[in-house]
Amino acid sequence: MSEQTQAKRKVQIGDKLRGADKVRTIPLVNEEGGYQRKPDWIRVRVPANGEIQRIKTLLRKQKLHTVCEEAACPNLPECFGGGTATFMIMGDICTRRCAFCDVGFGRPNALDPEEPVHLAESVENLELSYVVITSVDRDDLADGGAEHFAECIRQVRSRTPDTTIEILTPDFRPCMDTALDILEATAPDVFNHNIETVPDLYKHIRPGARYQHSLDLLKQYKSRRPDVSTKSGIMVGLGETFDQVIATIRDLRAHDVDMITIGQYLQPSKHHAPVERFVHPDEFREYARIAEELGFISVASGPMVRSSYHADLQHKGVDVGIHKPA
Repeated sequence: MSEQTQAKRKVQIGDKLRGADKVRTIPLVNEEGGYQRKPDWIRVRVPANGEIQRIKTLLRKQKLHTVCEEAACPNLPECFGGGTATFMIMGDICTRRCAFCDVGFGRPNALDPEEPVHLAESVENLELSYVVITSVDRDDLADGGAEHFAECIRQVRSRTPDTTIEILTPDFRPCMDTALDILEATAPDVFNHNIETVPDLYKHIRPGARYQHSLDLLKQYKSRRPDVSTKSGIMVGLGETFDQVIATIRDLRAHDVDMITIGQYLQPSKHHAPVERFVHPDEFREYARIAEELGFISVASGPMVRSSYHADLQHKGVDVGIHKPA
C-alpha cells in the first residue's frame, strides 16, 4: 500500500451493527501524514505504583518472564498494580513469527528444569489465588513443551494447592496427540488456546498455524476432560468483517469452547501488521450479546480485553463485559 493510499485510508466502525443508520469513521492518519491518537476508549493510564516494580524485580530474581511484558499488553499497569501476572514459560524466544505478536523470534534456548519450581515459588510469594501460565511456541520440542506445562501445574499445586490454574497453550501442531495425552493426565482448571483471528486472515496473520487444527485442539481436550473449562480468544481490527467474527464465535461454540474473550488488536511496532480499524465499543457489545445467546458460560468483549484479563472472574462465571478507561 502506497503512502498516499495510507494517508487517505479511513476505518469504518459500527457499520455492521444491527440498526445502524450511519457509517462512523476514524482516520488512522491525519492530514499531515502522522498517526492519529487512539480513541478515548482504548487509552491506558500508567499509574505510579511501586507494586509494579516489586513484581518485576521478583520475576527477574526468579528468571521468569511474563506475557504482560513480552507482548506489551496494555493492561499491564492494572494487572501488575493489582498483584497479578500471566507467566510465560519456556523462554522468551518463539519458533514462529506471527504478524501480530511482539514476542521475539528465533532459536530458543534449552528448557530450564528449575523453572517450574521458580514459578511455583513466585505464585506463593505473590499470594496468587489464580494464575495463568502461557508459553512461546516450541516446535523444536517433541511434545511442544506439554510436559513442561504439566510440571509447572504439579509444582504450583504442590506449593499452593488452593490456587486455580489456567494454561494458555500453543497449538501443539506437530504433536497434538502427545501433548493432549500429557495434559489430560495432568490437567489445569482452565484449558485456553487462542484462535486469534478469522480463518481468512490466517495466512497473513498466523502463517504457522491452521484454523481447523486450533478448533480441533480445543474440542478434543474438552472431550477428554469434560470437567475442565475450555477458553479461547479473538483479536479484532486486523481487517476482518463483522460477519467473519460472528462465524468464528459460532465455530468456537460448536467446538465446545466454554469461555471467550474478544479484544482490540493494537500494533506493537511499525514492523507488525497494521491496525485496520478501531472497533467501537458498541460492536463489542453486539459480539458479547451474540456470544451469550450461543451459550458461552462467560464472555469478555471490549477494546481493552485480552485473553488473560480478569481471567479469575471469567472462571467464576462473572460477566467481565466492556473494559472502560478510568
